Formats: sequence, structure tokens, C-alpha cells
Amino acid sequence: MAAACRLRPLDNALDNIPPSSRPNSTPPTTALPPLLEARGLRFTRNDEPVFGPLDFAVDANEALLVQGDNGVGKTTLLRVLAGLLKLDEGQILIEGRTADAYQRSHAIAYLGHLPALKADLSALENLDFLCGLHGRRAQLMPEQAMAMVGLAGYEDALARQLSAGQKKRLSLARLWLSPAPLWLLDEPYANLDLDGIELVNRMVQAHLNDGGATLVTTHGAYAAPPVRTRLLVMRKPA
Repeated sequence: MAAACRLRPLDNALDNIPPSSRPNSTPPTTALPPLLEARGLRFTRNDEPVFGPLDFAVDANEALLVQGDNGVGKTTLLRVLAGLLKLDEGQILIEGRTADAYQRSHAIAYLGHLPALKADLSALENLDFLCGLHGRRAQLMPEQAMAMVGLAGYEDALARQLSAGQKKRLSLARLWLSPAPLWLLDEPYANLDLDGIELVNRMVQAHLNDGGATLVTTHGAYAAPPVRTRLLVMRKPA
């Protein structure tokens, strides 16, 4: 693994990562099933439909952009895919095989609205803790991931002392450390400045180039790099 860089030379930090250290680095062929496929997904809350039925798929090397107005269920969909909420109907397949919540947890890294950090642990302790829970990409250390997202020097800072943007960057470091091939990103640009937005775009591009896939929710424009993209537009059920 190449040594991590600070934010400005991020291209080198990402481009120099050897394929053997990243998940699903074998280029996909037309014979391969989608990395993620959803069939007839339906979710209700208090007997009221939130979304569905939904059918969609995303291949390796692709991004699926999930658009829709506030309240149509974009965040709920990602939480369902991540196994945090239970479906009412439908199937979720990973690489062509039906996957329950436990199986999906090994294939999915989820970045939600909340930073998923323990306030009284340091930034580095948070990453160490999360790597213990979810695993860590080979040849990549938490200190390197922090440097890559522009947080070098903040290793000992308590999470509660970080700004909203710094917490988001720390969550992005956790995402980069994850060995999961499928990223679920819920409004990933929130609380980020222009450099942070560029960081997200470079991370997404590098992840897709190495055989991963990404789902991104947004109710606005998607300022992503030029990657292969599908579109899922969600609307309130009739």
C-alpha cells in the first residue's frame, strides 16, 4: 500500500493502491451477475407504504444514483439494504445470491447521516474500534486513512471535539478502511467544503475503478466524477 497523502495529492494516494489490496479487483465480465440486485422491495411503516415495489441492480464498476424528494424513502432504502431495517416484501441479492442481513453486512459499508462515532473516544480509537467490528482493508492502517482525508494530526482529538466537517471526514476514513465492495452513501456531500466534495468524488471513482459499486442518495445535483452511472428515481407510493 502506498503511503497515504494529505488531501491535495489525493490522486496519488488513491491511484497507487495495488489492486490486490482492494476488494473485487478482477474486472467484471458480461457473464457476472450484478454486485447488488433488488427484486420487488417493499417497506411499510405503521401500515403506511414508504416505498415499493422497487426493482434495480448495480454492477461492479458502477454507481447507482438514488434521487427523489424528501420523504420518499431514500434513507430508508439504504437502511434496508444495510440490514438495519427489515423488508416487508422482496429479495436482495449479492452477486446473484439471496443475502440476508448478516450476509449483506460483510459486503456493504454504510455511510449515513450520523457519523457513527463514539464521542469520548479519540479519532484514531474510533477507527480502531470500527475496524475491529467490520474488518480492515489489507495493507492500510487507520493513520494512513486519516492522513488521506486531511485529518493528519487529529489522531488524539476526541470525536466530540471535532467539527461537523471533520467528523464527516473521519467517517470517510472509516469507509476507505472497509474491505466491503459495496458502498451505500446517504447524502455524502453534507457538511463538507469544496475540498471535501472533491475527496468524496475521488474516493468513489477509485472504488469503482477497482471493481466496487456505490449507491448514492441525493435530492439535488450529483457532482460525481465521470463514472458509469445508473439512475433510480423514487416517488411516494400511490
